[in-house]
Amino acid sequence: MKRVGVISTAVLSLLLGAPAFTYAQQEQQGEKQKQEQQDEKQGKPEKPQGAQQAKPQQEQQQPAQQQDQTKQQRAQQQQQQDKNKQDQQRAQQQQQQDKNRQDQQRAQQQQQQEKNKQDQQRAQQQQQQDKNKQDQQRAQQQQQQDKNKQDQQRAQQQQQQDKNRQDQQRAQQQQQDKNKQDQQRAQQQQQQDKNKQQQQGERLSQQRQQQLVEQQQQRLTQYRQHLDQQQRVLQQQTAQLQQQKRMAQYRFHEDYLERMHQQQVFLQNDRHPDYDRDPYFYTAPIYRYHRGDRYYEINQYGADLLRQALNNGYQEGFRAGQADREDRWRSDYRDSYAYQDANYGYNGYYVDRDDYNYYFREGFRRGYEDGYNNQYQYGRYSDGSYIMLDIILSQVLGFESLR
Repeated sequence: MKRVGVISTAVLSLLLGAPAFTYAQQEQQGEKQKQEQQDEKQGKPEKPQGAQQAKPQQEQQQPAQQQDQTKQQRAQQQQQQDKNKQDQQRAQQQQQQDKNRQDQQRAQQQQQQEKNKQDQQRAQQQQQQDKNKQDQQRAQQQQQQDKNKQDQQRAQQQQQQDKNRQDQQRAQQQQQDKNKQDQQRAQQQQQQDKNKQQQQGERLSQQRQQQLVEQQQQRLTQYRQHLDQQQRVLQQQTAQLQQQKRMAQYRFHEDYLERMHQQQVFLQNDRHPDYDRDPYFYTAPIYRYHRGDRYYEINQYGADLLRQALNNGYQEGFRAGQADREDRWRSDYRDSYAYQDANYGYNGYYVDRDDYNYYFREGFRRGYEDGYNNQYQYGRYSDGSYIMLDIILSQVLGFESLR
């Protein structure tokens, strides 16, 4: 705006100054002519004749000069007016350009302000959306944490309830096992007394008794070493069941391990009496049985232990099958650690561990099938225990009397 004002003032000065300049020149010319006339009237000395003769010529030339000056002045005035007009037009164009540029700048500024405002609004909206999203995520996370906490509490409560139930079942099972063992011992004692009476004349030789004692001592040593080596396998199996979330099978597994631990403690503290007083070591075999491609002979005490292996296997298999059915897991008795271990109920006496493991697994396979399918094809439930049917037991053992 300041620049426009300066230009306007300059143009106005040029327009007003041109006529004044022309008027001043004309006034000076008139005064000069008037002075010459006054000099002539006052009686100035006469000029030489040549001068007098030249005067008319000069007087004739003066109007022509004045005309030329007037034309020249008019031309100058016209030029000045054209120049002034051009300057004025340029000034107006400059003013218009400045005005257009100002309008354009104002429009650009207005656009920029509107754009900034929109950007600010979008930024605020985005911030609000982000905040809402974060609040929603925090709320969802909090809900998930609360849900996880509740699930964890319920799982802990369920685990505690399961543990209490297992403890109760274990106590009942231990009592049942104790009663069963007492009953078996009583039956064995009766059978021993009966066999002793029948076999008074069939006592083994001292050399054979010594061989059986040495086999028994070696058998116990190997069995203790085997139990010590199983700890790493037990830990791997336990971790695998937890990862697979097989809770029922995990509870059965833990219960089996607890009973095996008690069996190991009993074996470590066991001090066998005098072998000479144990009838197994001097009683002659009365049965023959076939396993694999060989025949074996066994006395009554060894035969009773193999029967016990079948019943123990059937009971553990039945419980393992029930657990897999409860977990909705595929049927696979070989996957159970109890089947792989096959040592529950074995105390290291009278028969080799391989013989006991074989008949334990035969019972386990049949018990697992009954438990998984919720049936009693191979056994029955009696006094809190799952036992194999006598006919199935006899078929599996296949004992043949030596007499």
